[in-house]
Amino acid sequence: MTDAVEDLLQILDLEQIEVNIFRGHSPDVTWQRVFGGQVIGQALVAAYRTVEDRFCHSLHAYFIRPGDPKVPILYEVDRARDGRSFTTRRVVAIQHGKQIFNLAASFQVEEKGYEHQFDMPDVPGPDDVPSERELREKVISKLPKDVAAHFNRPRPVEIRPIDQPDYLRPEKRPPFQNIWFRARRDVGDDIATNQCVLGYASDMTLLDTCVRPHGVNWLSGKVQMASLDHAMWFHGRFRASEWLLYSQDSPSSSGARGLNRGSIFTEDGRLIASVAQEGLIRPTRPRTS
Repeated sequence: MTDAVEDLLQILDLEQIEVNIFRGHSPDVTWQRVFGGQVIGQALVAAYRTVEDRFCHSLHAYFIRPGDPKVPILYEVDRARDGRSFTTRRVVAIQHGKQIFNLAASFQVEEKGYEHQFDMPDVPGPDDVPSERELREKVISKLPKDVAAHFNRPRPVEIRPIDQPDYLRPEKRPPFQNIWFRARRDVGDDIATNQCVLGYASDMTLLDTCVRPHGVNWLSGKVQMASLDHAMWFHGRFRASEWLLYSQDSPSSSGARGLNRGSIFTEDGRLIASVAQEGLIRPTRPRTS
C-alpha cells in the first residue's frame, strides 16, 4: 500500500524557485479541484520557509478560486514584518496567472503567560468507536464508482467519527459533531511540520457540520459545498500522529453560507488549536438518474 503520509510530506515539501517564491504540486487524483487543506498546509510551509526560531500562533485564509490539481501552484511570500516578538507573513497562491488563495500568518517566539482553556467534551475514546475501514465497508459497495474510488483511496489522516450519520440517507441532526483523527504514522517532532499537517487535516469534515440540521451532504446532490475562508489558532505543542479530538459546531447558516467552529484537543484533554470556517452551502436540484 502507498505510504499516504509520506506522500503528504512530499506534497508539503515545497520547491524554492526564487527568493520568497515556492512551487507546490498536488497528488495524482481524479478529483476536479485541489483539496483546501492541501493549500492551507502548503501556504503555511511557504511562510515557515521565511521564518526562523518562531512558531505560528494564528493564520487567516481565503479560498478565492478552485485549485487545478493538474498544474503546479506558485506561492509568493510577502515578509510583512519582523518584530522582536512577532513575525507576520502574507502568502498568495497562484495558478494560471490568477490568485486562487491567500493566507496571513503570525509567528511568535515561545513565551510563558497566563493559561486557561475549555474542558474537552466527555465523549467515547478513539478505541471505542468504529474505525474508518469499518465505516467504509458499510457503504463502499453502494456508492457511484467515481465516488467510491475517491472514498476508498489511501489517506494520510485516519478519521473516526463518534456519531457517524448515514452517508446515503442523511437525516436532520443538531449542528454538532466530534471526530477523532490522527496522521497514520509519526511525522517527527518538528513543530512546523506538525502544524502544517494539522492545517491540512483541519479542513476535513468541518464544513459538514453546518449541513447536518438540513438533512443533506456532499453525496446527496442537493447542496453545492465549498470552503470560503479558514482561520486557525495554535495554543500549544502536539504530535499530529497521536489521537486528536476535533469537536465541531455550527452556530448559524444563512445566505447560502454556513459558519463552523472547531476545538482540537489531545487525548488527555489539552486544547491545542481552535478553528473557524465559513463555507458555501448553496441548495441545488437533486441528481437525476
